[in-house]
Amino acid sequence: MPMLKIPTPLRTYTNGQNEIVVHGTNVGEAMQNLVVQFPSLKPHLYNSEGNLRPFVNLFLRADNIKNLQGLATPLAENDILLLIPSIAGGD
Repeated sequence: MPMLKIPTPLRTYTNGQNEIVVHGTNVGEAMQNLVVQFPSLKPHLYNSEGNLRPFVNLFLRADNIKNLQGLATPLAENDILLLIPSIAGGD
């Protein structure tokens, strides 16, 4: 099964887990499976229209899925997705 790595700020919504096994043949299905497992994550990842928020970045290996096929990017059995929210700050 594909694995999704959860960043520290979002682990409070995954019972402290930093890696979640997700089911799906592509990134979109895996993300939907994630929010089924942890519904409290959904408002942090998706907007009211059901689209991923712009600051949510997903990487498959070293590639941002936005540079691949987006949520339609296929996943293999042992793939690892990295969920990396953008951080704003500074002066």
